[in-house]
Amino acid sequence: MRAAAISMPRLDKMPGMFFSANPQELKGTAHSLLEDKTQKRRPRTFGVDMKAYLRSMIPHLESGMKSSKSKDTLSADEVMQWSQSLEKLLANQTGQDVFGNFLKSEFSEENIEFWLACEDYKKTEAEFLHCKAEKIYKAYVHSDAAKQINIDFRTRESTAKKIKAPTPTCFDEAQKIIYTLMEKDSYPRFLKSDIYLNLLNELQANGLK
Repeated sequence: MRAAAISMPRLDKMPGMFFSANPQELKGTAHSLLEDKTQKRRPRTFGVDMKAYLRSMIPHLESGMKSSKSKDTLSADEVMQWSQSLEKLLANQTGQDVFGNFLKSEFSEENIEFWLACEDYKKTEAEFLHCKAEKIYKAYVHSDAAKQINIDFRTRESTAKKIKAPTPTCFDEAQKIIYTLMEKDSYPRFLKSDIYLNLLNELQANGLK
């Protein structure tokens, strides 16, 4: 007896099933997914493309346009003033960003993040002080904080007591310690770093065009 021919349904036609009839398409998709996973696993490298970073900080740098007086334009004179003091550097929004990126390269960005959080905290309305104080304490001051700042035990304990009845100045002691740490340690290295010197050189060269 001849065996009866069995008709198999096409998988790509079954409801709820989505298959590509073209094996090459499947191969291409798998290859694409593999590339995506590979890219995700690649660690980010600091300063790989300094010119691209500078362009992101200075809108007119790439085009070679003359410096304007608009708020988003940075001048070589401004960047040179950053070398006068940490205070002048942190008074400039772009200065904060550039210095923050430098601290990330040294794995100490928690210092400027804490300092900026304290500056913002001082402007907080009284009714929101307790909530914001708790967040800052848990993020940077607590002994188990993910981004724990480097302060002594006495200051840590003193700050913990102060936030129970928070005032705009309850982080001042800790903030002063971190400011001094940045001023004496990170800031001098920043002024000698490629990120600062390259930025200054690019702006000076651009000003000559």
